[in-house]
Amino acid sequence: MIAQVAELLPLRRTPAGTPVAGCLLVHESKQSEAGLERTVAVELQAVAVGDLAMVLISGGPGANVSVTGFLAAKSLRSRAPVLHLNKIEFVEGN
Repeated sequence: MIAQVAELLPLRRTPAGTPVAGCLLVHESKQSEAGLERTVAVELQAVAVGDLAMVLISGGPGANVSVTGFLAAKSLRSRAPVLHLNKIEFVEGN
């Protein structure tokens, strides 16, 4: 998914000392559905752990990124989806 980092949360660490970075990603694109083109937009919370957390914070808010990962519930109490990042690449342009 290509997205823009809209908000970057402060770097934190797990009790074991592993870095964790959270952010809000904003994605907009044109997609085809039932033969019609439509504009889609979504804001999605994302998290990067370990070395990838350091990569994420190096870009800062406003950075355009191509990301891959998996969706999981935020917590046992909040079933809101969070994208757990496995790969981050910085891209130029919008």
